[in-house]
Amino acid sequence: MLLVGDVITDVLAVLAAPLARGTDTPAAIRFTGGGQAANTAAWLTTQSVPVTLVGAVGDDAAGRDRIAELTAVGVDCAVRTVTGVGTGTVIVLAGGGERTMVTERGANVRLRPEQVDAALAEAPEASHLHLSAYTLLDPESRPAGRHALAAARERGLTTSVDAASAAPLRAVGSAAFLSWVRGVDLLLVNTDEATVLAGGLDPAAQGRALAATARRVVVKRGGAGATWVERTGTVVTSPARRVAVVDVTGAGDAFAAGLLAAWLAGATPEAALNRATDLGAAAVSQVGARPVA
Repeated sequence: MLLVGDVITDVLAVLAAPLARGTDTPAAIRFTGGGQAANTAAWLTTQSVPVTLVGAVGDDAAGRDRIAELTAVGVDCAVRTVTGVGTGTVIVLAGGGERTMVTERGANVRLRPEQVDAALAEAPEASHLHLSAYTLLDPESRPAGRHALAAARERGLTTSVDAASAAPLRAVGSAAFLSWVRGVDLLLVNTDEATVLAGGLDPAAQGRALAATARRVVVKRGGAGATWVERTGTVVTSPARRVAVVDVTGAGDAFAAGLLAAWLAGATPEAALNRATDLGAAAVSQVGARPVA
């Protein structure tokens, strides 16, 4: 499988109390690997799925660390090193079952279409391409994201897109975004993203509205579970696992990995959602966006 998207350093602060504006809030702080595509790639390795990650990092210690840790868990890194630009960094404030992110995408905006072509040429056995929509939502990396989907379809690969984040989706507009992902085999959205793209409907209705664009839609609803909707009319709902929530950072990325691993292996929608919710539950039960060794 090819994954296209961001490689990030997360500066993760797990707050010990609600954020106190204008003063100090105690927190446990750590530097960890992040980035939606990189996180999903790492979680896919726990499902024994061969993964090639296409992305970009800076020519700095952070970039070298990010590539080293992904390689160590079995991700094949087709990651470009860009001089003169730092590796992307996200400050994550996590607590109370939520997380807020302050983002500098850094070298991620330098992802180029020719990188995608090179990765496709070097992985002829790949049958699926998964795209993090952060690539589409930034105008500088958008050509690479759009090219990735087009090139995958030309080669007969199935495709999936994770809608990434509600605020940048709102900024580019639902009509534009849906035109970029039209025809994908699977679109993943969380509740906020589904509302931006399809309005404030119930999850099944949101899925049906978005199924005019994608063949299958999965609406991730956090503690309320997830809903799978197919263009054919099939609707399947799965409850969330009941676990103690430590940190929700990367939970959606783990969910995507479980879903893709099961679905691409031929699982039913019910089984794919079950695998996805299992990995999502594992992610929220730990600190950080990547699987614990």
